[in-house]
Amino acid sequence: MRAVTWQGKGRMSVEEVPDPRIEQPDDIVIKVTSTGLCGSDLHLYDPLAPFMEPGDIVGHEPMGIVEEVGAGVASLRPGDRVVVPFNISCGRCWMCERGLQSQCETTQNTEQGTGASLFGYSKLYGQVPGAQAEYLRVPFGDTLPIKVPPGPPDDRFVYLSDVLPTAWQAVEYAGIGPGDPDSTVLVLGAGPIGDMCARIALMRGMRVFVVDPVPERRQRVAAYGAEVIVTDDGGSDRAHSDDLSHGDTVTAVLELTRGRGVDAVIDAVGMEAHGSPVAESMAKLVGLLPDRVARPVMRTAGVDRLAALHLAIDAVRRGGTVSVIGVYGGSMDPMPLMQMFDKQIQLRMGQANVRRWSDEILALLLDPTDHLGVESFATHHLPLSEAPSAYRDFREKKDGMVKVLFHP
Repeated sequence: MRAVTWQGKGRMSVEEVPDPRIEQPDDIVIKVTSTGLCGSDLHLYDPLAPFMEPGDIVGHEPMGIVEEVGAGVASLRPGDRVVVPFNISCGRCWMCERGLQSQCETTQNTEQGTGASLFGYSKLYGQVPGAQAEYLRVPFGDTLPIKVPPGPPDDRFVYLSDVLPTAWQAVEYAGIGPGDPDSTVLVLGAGPIGDMCARIALMRGMRVFVVDPVPERRQRVAAYGAEVIVTDDGGSDRAHSDDLSHGDTVTAVLELTRGRGVDAVIDAVGMEAHGSPVAESMAKLVGLLPDRVARPVMRTAGVDRLAALHLAIDAVRRGGTVSVIGVYGGSMDPMPLMQMFDKQIQLRMGQANVRRWSDEILALLLDPTDHLGVESFATHHLPLSEAPSAYRDFREKKDGMVKVLFHP
């Protein structure tokens, strides 16, 4: 089969690889019909390169048709249509039973000190073959896949794999309930996750502010009803900005909230090392080291771009909540703990527990009304063969690219 493979720092390639097969009685194999390109896939380009090996199959946002089922699978059969969560959880362990599927004790990578395994995401998370491929082996066939009905286009359901539950959890963690007309939330970053966070918060009746340096992304969320904060520089149209116009944004937030600050901030940016001189220099330095040396350096001396997180801390009101859904990887990041303690800020974060939220979200998607605009959410539908150029364009935020779906 064809699959997108990592071949070195900044190099993806579509290659012929062996077809997946049933390995355990509860496995299934699906024919992938749609699979997404995620912002966190870009971390494999630079920060996580020491944990990758040439030939690793990437991608973690698939849906498709069941081709084969193991002897122990009772709930699915060939021809069923399923979405596959990006984190691999058994559904039965202590963590899964408490809605913490991203910490599944069956697939937890204790030797790496990380949580549940992820499809297509480096040695840190199990080195499991990924989903930007024509076929995919999926374990835990009775508990992991999300069965969806035939009929609606893939775009209606595919975001159940990652985007929707990730954004849903971010809004839940923000701690603002639906129906409060006075609640305010600031979303930092209007990429796929930030955009969907804004849509979910708007659906729940919140007043939503968004800041992002890319004009096309600002226009997209504004068209959906969010209030875009444009600072004095007009909102830089640079592809990568190491500055979300911190001071101007905080001033604007205070003016819009009568000096109090927003009830919650969702940081949907995370560790974009590009744009930060310190973080980028660290990544380049680590990239020159042999992998066996680079891996422990990344674990113990990683430094992230923290502009978004510091902005969140300044913009949230006293007693408010900062919900971090953007991925960070540094272990030496400086945090303003005195300010956080003084402001009595609540901080929540973590990988999305997909199966914790999937049934609730699926019920919403089954409504004929497209409440969250998922069917028009993708900006680009591409064949798998265009994956290498799509990775480059997505990283550079070219051509209005926000969300890409590959169709193998």
